Amino acid sequence: MGSERDRDASGRARQARPRDALGRPLPYGATGVEPVSEEPLPPLETIEAARALVDAGRPFAAHEVLEARWKAGPDHERDLWQGLAQLCVALTHAARGNQTGARRLADRARTRLEAYAATKAPTYGLDLEAVLACAADRSGKIAP
Repeated sequence: MGSERDRDASGRARQARPRDALGRPLPYGATGVEPVSEEPLPPLETIEAARALVDAGRPFAAHEVLEARWKAGPDHERDLWQGLAQLCVALTHAARGNQTGARRLADRARTRLEAYAATKAPTYGLDLEAVLACAADRSGKIAP
């Protein structure tokens, strides 16, 4: 399997395969959406890019942007970035018709974001109450 995966020179997995707007892999050679950079952005740019991608109907790509930030960011901000990424995965599952996965990821996102909100750490201009309301709404509306 190792030789079938796209890897960079250091052996890290890279996504060279084209994908649709919801992150599903397409056959090599197919035309997919423009991939997002796998390099982490500064916090404010991360939020701006993720928001624009969600608004464009690309929550999976928003998840990738947020995931790069949480992997590169300080440990004390992990719940913020991971929670936001999980919320985007919940949106992706919902758009793909996976109601159970959407509900579960929205619940996980809410748990992480509530934990982060309790720390009173920086939110980089995000209204965590509104984000939490979105996560709670998403969890409550997606029935098992």
